[in-house]
Amino acid sequence: MKGKLLVIGFGPGSYEHITKRAREAIQESNIIIGYKTYVELIEGLLTVQEVISTGMTEEVSRAQEAVKQAENGKKVAVISSGDAGVYGMAGLIYEVLIEKGWTRETGVEVEIIPGISAINSCASLLGAPVMHDACTISLSDHLTPWTLIEKRIDAAAQADFVIALYNPKSGRRTRQIVEAQRILLKYRSPDTPVGLVKSAFRDRQHVVMTNLKDMLDHDIGMLTTVLIGNSSTFFYDGLMITPRGYQRKYTLTGKEQALKPSQRLKKEAEPWALEQLDQPVGVPANKKIKALSSSKEIAEEALKRILGENHEQNEKPLISQPIQSIFELAVSPGVANKKFTPQQLMVLAETVGEEGDMEYSPDHHIKLKIATSDPDSVIEKLNAAKFLLSPVGHVLTVKACDFCDGEKKDSIPYAEELQQKLGGMELPKELKLGVNGCGMACYGAVKDDIGIVYRKGAFDLFLGAKTAGRNAHAGQFVAEGIAPDQIVGVIEGIIQEYKDKGHPNERFHKFFKRVKQVNGFEFKDITPDLKIEVAACGD
Repeated sequence: MKGKLLVIGFGPGSYEHITKRAREAIQESNIIIGYKTYVELIEGLLTVQEVISTGMTEEVSRAQEAVKQAENGKKVAVISSGDAGVYGMAGLIYEVLIEKGWTRETGVEVEIIPGISAINSCASLLGAPVMHDACTISLSDHLTPWTLIEKRIDAAAQADFVIALYNPKSGRRTRQIVEAQRILLKYRSPDTPVGLVKSAFRDRQHVVMTNLKDMLDHDIGMLTTVLIGNSSTFFYDGLMITPRGYQRKYTLTGKEQALKPSQRLKKEAEPWALEQLDQPVGVPANKKIKALSSSKEIAEEALKRILGENHEQNEKPLISQPIQSIFELAVSPGVANKKFTPQQLMVLAETVGEEGDMEYSPDHHIKLKIATSDPDSVIEKLNAAKFLLSPVGHVLTVKACDFCDGEKKDSIPYAEELQQKLGGMELPKELKLGVNGCGMACYGAVKDDIGIVYRKGAFDLFLGAKTAGRNAHAGQFVAEGIAPDQIVGVIEGIIQEYKDKGHPNERFHKFFKRVKQVNGFEFKDITPDLKIEVAACGD
């Protein structure tokens, strides 16, 4: 039986603003998947549904789990606050489906259920600030390069849009809102009205009226939506209002209007819109082109110039810059090899450039963040430099020792086979597979999620280490003397079971403890029963 994906926007969070269809969809679902804060907001609507909740940055894992459950015949509700199609889960659900070859005719059914987006809910608390052309811009550069966000802010500021800033600031991401204010002040008055709305229609709702110059003097966080007026926006009696422009077409205080709506587009009413022009606006007088007789022809000519289709003038398109996104990957010299060559480091520096980011990780990789519109060319350049390339995120990473600089080479082929077969596999949470080439285990395989140690011609297996935290511990010793020709199959079985049965964002040690048995290996609680005192930092 085919399952169904219900991608639900439940609005600002108050029950009164959740649509009837959203309520029905939540109640008819078998499984609810969402960010844990969103799940808490709709707890009163839940009955017997299974709930899978994850942290703030786990959108991809939520989408993958939702698709997997729907393909297993379940009716799955994926919840987003606001509208699911505005910085929500709708697009990501479709992206995951498309990657799996989904079609509307043969695949699971998808229903997108709209909700009230933050720009609308926050505007209603401020008055009527979005009565004219407006746009939304997210200041989060987690998935979009900041250089591109800057261009969007600049363009919107120049065009005099009313602007709603989503995700303006977080605990670690503080400079973006400062930069946004700086850009806006280049084009707008310091007195431009600004509304700050935190937790609209929730228990801790807070509304502030301020201006562009002083807005950073107030508390702004991830739950705040910042609404910035245009050149016409004004405050009146505690309200923020952007006029629609009717005062030009109507006399607001008069009972009879001089111009009816049906008359406004006649040439004699607005001759500036439809009159014949010998030369289009914006084209220099020394560049003569044919006369245009209507606004339609003017618009078509402008579009051709933007798209570069005006071949007669042999001009370049006005919009030619490709859209860039952040491409993330990890590189290393190899599974056992830990030595970068000078040439490789030069290629890295050239590829990443001044705007990119390089970070050396504890698993002996260099993680790269590169803003590019052509990831394939980046991969080609790094492959040519003989790098081993790996994806980053919730994937399996093979973390091997250097096998005493290659001298203890007997187990290297198995480490390389594990990398070839399993490296980069998408999983519920990032997982480290540690491989050590002798019983000394000096690279700490026993402290990884899964550790294998080559000793006396065979492998010892350790499962479920907790790699961080005050109660961190080594993995459980579950098997001794696994034959080399069996070790890859054993690890494949463990990983596949974790991939199939693990919850999104569930670390391997928690999974092992929950299911009690993985690929025949039984869980035993080896952590000491200690009383953990509260740390000085409060964690």
